[in-house]
Parts: sequence; structure tokens; C-alpha cells
Amino acid sequence: MTESKVAPYGSWKSPITSDLIVSGTIMPEQIVLDGEDIYWAESRPAEGGRHVIVRQSPDGRVTDITSPSFNARTLVHEYGGGAFMVSDGTIYFSNFADQRLYRQRSGSEPQQITSGTNLRYADGIMDSKRERIICVCEDHTKQGCEASNTLVSIALNGDGDSQVLVSGNDFYSSPRLSPDGSCLAWLTWSHPNMPWTQTELWVGEIMKDGSIGNTRRVAGGVDESIFQPEYSPDGVLYFISDRAGWWNIYRWCDGNVESLCEMEADFGEPQWLFGMSTYSFESANRIICCYTQHGIWHLASLDTRTSQLEEIKTPYTSIAFLQASPGQAVFLGGSPTEFDSVIRLDLSTRKPKVLRSSSEVTVDTDYLSIPQAIDFPTEQGLTAHAFFYPPKNRDYTAPPGERPPLLVMSHGGPTGATSSVLDLRIQYWTSRGIAVVDVNYGGSSGYGRAYRQRLQGQWGIVDVDDCVNSAHYLIARGEVDPDRLAIRGGSAGGYTTLCALTFRDVFKAGASYYGISDLEIFAKDTHKFESRYLDSLVGSYAGRGNLYRERSSINFIERLSCPVIFFQGLEDKIVPPNQAEIMVKALREKGVPVAYIPFEGEQHGFRRAQNIKRSLDAELYFYSKIFGFELADPVEPVTIENL
Repeated sequence: MTESKVAPYGSWKSPITSDLIVSGTIMPEQIVLDGEDIYWAESRPAEGGRHVIVRQSPDGRVTDITSPSFNARTLVHEYGGGAFMVSDGTIYFSNFADQRLYRQRSGSEPQQITSGTNLRYADGIMDSKRERIICVCEDHTKQGCEASNTLVSIALNGDGDSQVLVSGNDFYSSPRLSPDGSCLAWLTWSHPNMPWTQTELWVGEIMKDGSIGNTRRVAGGVDESIFQPEYSPDGVLYFISDRAGWWNIYRWCDGNVESLCEMEADFGEPQWLFGMSTYSFESANRIICCYTQHGIWHLASLDTRTSQLEEIKTPYTSIAFLQASPGQAVFLGGSPTEFDSVIRLDLSTRKPKVLRSSSEVTVDTDYLSIPQAIDFPTEQGLTAHAFFYPPKNRDYTAPPGERPPLLVMSHGGPTGATSSVLDLRIQYWTSRGIAVVDVNYGGSSGYGRAYRQRLQGQWGIVDVDDCVNSAHYLIARGEVDPDRLAIRGGSAGGYTTLCALTFRDVFKAGASYYGISDLEIFAKDTHKFESRYLDSLVGSYAGRGNLYRERSSINFIERLSCPVIFFQGLEDKIVPPNQAEIMVKALREKGVPVAYIPFEGEQHGFRRAQNIKRSLDAELYFYSKIFGFELADPVEPVTIENL
């Protein structure tokens, strides 16, 4: 065995390069079962982030369904999801370029079935009885007005004309048809609520003319979030609710709501995307579901007759987009040593099979840092959560007495959550000798409603405190160097990053990926889905405008004296480029070291391989100059002003 080399933290040579990370990498998403065929969507950075629908047939053959000239991606809510559906071998999908719906039969090219402009579609289901699709429609045809959202039906036997079925509220999702086609269930909410704060579950009868009548609210309302309604094969309506403090499974039976399995675990998650699924029916008597506790996801079988829950042991700590059919479950699963992959689990043998991995890369586990779940003290005597990744590289050790730099990661959302699944973008840092702590600050999902509500009115405070306290905790344990602390985050995590750098004197450097620097601009200039999100995170802008100014880092540049690097997509509609550009200009004029890397053609989140590579390498180069360590390999330099 080769003796380890001694080199300073940050200077270790790593096989986990940015080229390796983007090579052969895909991002699997929505999963659909159709008979014996398994479909999923995957985003491909090497193809400019194009979303491709893929099918595995019963003989095991995997085939691209979407031709190269199409991109199966919807922009409803800007974040999209639920962009395709399958019925008896025919695929229906939203095409990114024109946001129209297309039908693609086996062996043929896609045919356009909607023709309107400025209309977007998502979350479709087939109403075979009436030869139509029922889906969410987002209408942007009225210039200067907020988009309108409705549930519509789209005829398949004519010219694709649509009929509005349900309207009047600001948002809709999850239309679900009863097995006999007589009833439709759906979720709805209105400003200023978000789907994880307050939603309602409604049911209506489908009338002879196809319209919806005799509607009634089944569940939801004040302080209750409903997630993923589904009809069982025998016609009972199930759903997930956090009415008891955790997202648990319920059903509506004979006009009454019944709890199936009360436990301190979340079976649901924030509905940022359409098409999310955490449970599915293997049969009328058996639900295959997943739930999270302490940041770890588990797979289970739930008997609908006895409410008995049995955990199904798997190696996976992250599970998403779960679907089931008799004898099998298919889901996206990953672990600290396995990439997110499309997994098929045989329910009789309980043996998993990888159908498609998000990466074809093979990395020796001796270069992988295994995350440690940590609970640490934070403000007001509370506890927060994170995953800590110590430096790991079999070829290197650090000089005696040296402690590693720490990179604090603040996830987006902010009502999202980080997981322990293998992510080479984290291992990129740890294999070079940089410790990482990935923080599930107060407001993150997966720890119950009360934990999510810690951020209510406290954005820019609780999240920042928890990120700061994660660093203090690791310093106290002697794990990291207190003089080399950095923080990074994207979107809402970028806001937390900029607040931490501005309002706390802890971090020595930071990286903002399409982060928010001015809450007032964000409140006035963002898309509909999040246009009132800050009402719950900060307060009503009309009544609490002072808070927006007080929690905007752009207004307190005099307090920011450490270097920052900014990354920004120039076509970002969620956090427009001016958010970064205003901050960069202010830091430049103040004389603080600053770097700015904009990407043409990128939106919210980078999808192109060359831009993912460039941002990783640029951030590493930036830290090497700020913290004074030599890089083991040359990377493309970054212009750092005022250095």
C-alpha cells in the first residue's frame, strides 16, 4: 500500500475532477409505470440540460423516446415537473421550446395537440372514458397581468381544444381521477400560501358534459398542508396531511377522514415540483411508501386493512418519485456510497436492481467522505441538524496540527432539505482536503411542521444562526480551522449565504449561486409561484417593508468586508441577474475582493455541463486565493477584483 503524502488541506490531488463530475452525468426525475413498461425523465447536462423521456421495456432494453429536437420540460411555476404522462404506450409531454403538449405514439414522431401561445401545461392524467387529458394550465396570455392557473381538459379526438374545469384560486395541482372515472380530486391554494403551508383537497363529480359539479372540500385549510392525493384501485381517496404535526397518510372514507399510520415522520415533502410521489398502490390492500426520519428516508409497506407498517430494508437513504404496481416498486434511490439511480425493487425477493444511474463514474470509496448526521445547539435552546463530511483522500494526510478549511452549505428552498446521498459535488471538496457541513437549518423539511415553521417570519435570521452555529459546533470539536470558514448556497441558500456574510462576523469568504441580495426587488420582480412567498418568511411587504430592507444584504454593504464570488444565469426568471449585479457593483466600489461569472442561456440552476464544470473550478480557485493554499492541478483562472 502506497504511503500517504503530506500536503496542506486544500492542496490534495483528487481523482474527483469537474470533468469527471459532468461526464456521463444525468439527473433522473419523474417515473411513470405503464403496463410492463417503466418510463422516467432525465436531464442531461451534456445535451445542454435537455430533458429526455426514457423507457425500459419488459425485456430490459432501455430506449430514448424523446427525439433530439424535443425537450420534455414544462415551465409551470417555473420549476416545472410532471412534464409527461403515458397511456397504453402513447406518451404525452410538454415541449420546452413552445410549452405545447405533444402526443407520441410508438415508432412515430411527436404530434402537436395544443396550439395556443403563452400557455403552459403540467401534471396531466388521462381521462380515457372521455378521450381527454386533464391537467394544470398556466395562462400567460394577458400581458402585464399575473398568470392565471386552472385545471383544464384537452380533447384528443379533435383539434386539442381545452375546457376550463376548475378555476378561481391562484394555484392547482395533482388532479386525480377515480378508477370509474366519475370523480376528480385535486389540490388548490391561493396567495400568500405555499403548498407546504396551507392547501386544500377538493373532490367533484364529473357531469355528463364533462364539467365538474357538486364539489366539496375534503381536507386542508388553515395550518394544514395536503400532499399527493391518490385514488386506490378500489376507489378510496388517500392523501398525506400534516394536520397532526407530521406529513402522515390519511384516507377519506364514507365522508370521514381516517389516519392510517400516525408517527413522527414525514411521508411527504415540499411540493416544489409537479409529479412528486412518496407512495403508490401495489394493490388495493397494500401501499408502498417512503418516509423520512432524522434526515434519512426509509421504504415501507402499509397494509390498508390493518394500518400495519412494515419497513422494507434497503441500502438507500434517499428515496423519491416512488411508483408501484403488482409485485414491484420503482423509485429514485441513493446512499452515501451510491449515486441517485432509478431502482426497481422486486417486492417478493426484496432485491433492488439499478435501471439507470445518475452517473456512470466509478470512484474508489477510499476517496469518499461518508456523511455524519450531527445535531447541534442553536439559538433559543433549540437543536438544528446537518450532515458533516470530514476531508477524505487515501493518498494524503495533512501536516501535524493543521485543521481543514470548512465549507458550510446552505440548501435552497428554503423549505427544502439536503440528504446524505452520494454527491460528487461535495466529494469534490472533501477529497481535496476541505471539510463540508451541509445544513438542514430551521425551516427545512423532513423534521415535522414545527421545524419548518421555525422560519416563519424569521428568514435571514434562523437559517443564518443555524449555519453559523454549525460552524461553531465543529470548531468547538476541533474539526475545522476557525480562520478558514466559507459559506456557499444557491437561490434561497444564496440569500442565507449573503446574509451570513453581511450580518455575522464568522465567515472569511463565500459563494452565491443566483442568490437574493435585495428582498424588495425579489418581492416586486419574481414569478407568480413565489411572488407572495416572503409574506410567510418575512411578513407582508405592504405592512413590513422595513423588515425587507433590514434583511437585505445589499443595504448593508458597509458591514460586508470578506470576499465573495457570484454565479448567475442570465435567463433566470426566479432570481433575475440584477440581484447579483447590484451586489457585485457595490462590492467593487467598496474595494472588497469580488468575482462575477454570468452564464448565457442558463436559467435558475445550471444545467449545461460546461457551466457546472466552470462554476466548480472557479469556486475552488477563488478559495485557494483567499485562503492561501496551492492547487494540486491547474484550473482556469478567475478575475478577482480588488484582491
